[in-house]
Order: sequence, then C-alpha cells, then structure tokens
Amino acid sequence: MVANAKTPADLTINPRDRRFGRGQVQDRLWLGGDPVGTAFYNALSVTFPKGEAFFIESVKAFRAGVDDKLAREIKAFTIQEVVHSREHVAFNKRVLDHGYDITRLEARVDQVLEIARARPAIVQLAATMALEHYTAILAAELIRNSRHLEGADAENRELWRWHALEEIEHKGVAYDTFLHATRDMSRWRRWKIKALTMLLISGTFWAHRIEGTLDLMAQDGVTGWRAKARLARYLLVSPGIVRRMIPAWLSYFLPGFHPWNHDDRNLIQLAESEYSAALMPSVVAAA
Repeated sequence: MVANAKTPADLTINPRDRRFGRGQVQDRLWLGGDPVGTAFYNALSVTFPKGEAFFIESVKAFRAGVDDKLAREIKAFTIQEVVHSREHVAFNKRVLDHGYDITRLEARVDQVLEIARARPAIVQLAATMALEHYTAILAAELIRNSRHLEGADAENRELWRWHALEEIEHKGVAYDTFLHATRDMSRWRRWKIKALTMLLISGTFWAHRIEGTLDLMAQDGVTGWRAKARLARYLLVSPGIVRRMIPAWLSYFLPGFHPWNHDDRNLIQLAESEYSAALMPSVVAAA
C-alpha cells in the first residue's frame, strides 16, 4: 500500500474487443456443475448491461474541464464498459436459453436505477465510484485466486477474467472524476459523501445479489434454509469471495484512499500473459 497514490502516469487503459460463447453449447450449470456459484455469477451478470450504462452516464456528466489524461481515460473507460455490456447481454441470453426466469432480477435493477437517477448528479457519481471499487476488488480476487472460477467452461472463464482485468485497469477513472467534480469541496464533505454512499450501496448491493442468487438457485431446486446455508458458505467460507474482499472494502474509508493505493498492475500483466482471451486490440482486429 502506498499512501495518497494517484492513477499511475504510465497506465494505459486498453479496450479489448472480445466476444465470448457465440454459437457454442454450454451447460446450464456452467461453473463446474455448482448451482450456487453459477447462480451467483448469473445474478451478478444481470446487473451489468444497465448498470454499466449508468456508470458511463454518471462519469460523463462531469467530464467538462478534466485534464487531457483523464479525458482519454474516461473515453477508454466508456468503450470498455460498452463492450462489457455487449458481452453480458450475450451471456444473459445464454442464461435465458437455459430456461432461467430473470424478470424479477431485471425488475430489481430497474427499480434501483430509477431511485439512483432521482438523486443529484454528484451522488450518482459517488454511487458509481463505490460500485467501481466493488467491481475492482472482486476483479482482483477473480484473477488472483483461480478457485473462484474453477470448473467453469473455457469461454465463460475467459469472459469473467477479461472483464476482471479491464475493471482493474480502469478502477481509478470514476474516483479521479469524483475528485475533479468535488475539487472545491472541503475534504470532510467529500469524505462524508463518499463514505455514506458506500455504506448505503453496500447494504443494497449485497441484499439484492443474495436475493437474486437465491431466486436462481430456487429455479434449480435449491430452496429454503439449505439454500441460504449453502450460499453463506460459498460467499464467506469456500471459496469465500466476500470474506476475502473485506480488507479492500474497509480501505475505502481511510483518509487519503485512492483505488491505486494498491497497485495491482501485476494482475493485469498476469491476465494478459496467461489468458489467451486477453488480447490487445490490434491482435483482435487482425484475427
């Protein structure tokens, strides 16, 4: 950890135009036959297309007056999020093709976004900033610990790892935009907006992800207290992704926090060196 870090000056955000799972038959329980893990990632994916559109809107609302570097990063962030949305629309279609009903999950996303869009623009940006921190620490864990996607079919594993490396890559964009937008605020007021928004987001984020996951698990016949116990074990014990994310989540509330206080560019390099799907744009265009 490096106190009061900034987004690295030599960091380049590289949109990678990738497509996954087109025309391939995949198992309903694509994550190693596990109804819990499959339901968790399916429920998370349902939120992405509309959620990432909201992220783009909230960041672009404050792009006026940013320096050239941040302007380039906002543009690259926007392209990455658009491609993520496209790929998760395709992923979600495969979820539908397997017979899952995701209408209740989609309705919940619509409800949350309706509430969010009624808030002041700076609060919308703070919400985006908080959720981008969530996606970044989730992404780091997915790349760092192969257990989370163990047993997944190759296409879906590559989809989630590709998404993860780009989330790490652009993890400072919303935060830097927030710092620009609140440059005339006192540090105390800025911290208060950031902290209170994260607390609110955290409660609703996990409540809705658990609700959605249990909904999808029930469609595979896993219901009642056993479903809740299995999900709690999955999130907190093994592989325990929530437990592993707690220290990074807590760091958000520290004075001087910045997403790049933890420089995990090594995970981007790991993903690009080991995962065949993480190709540079020029390679993709030539394929």
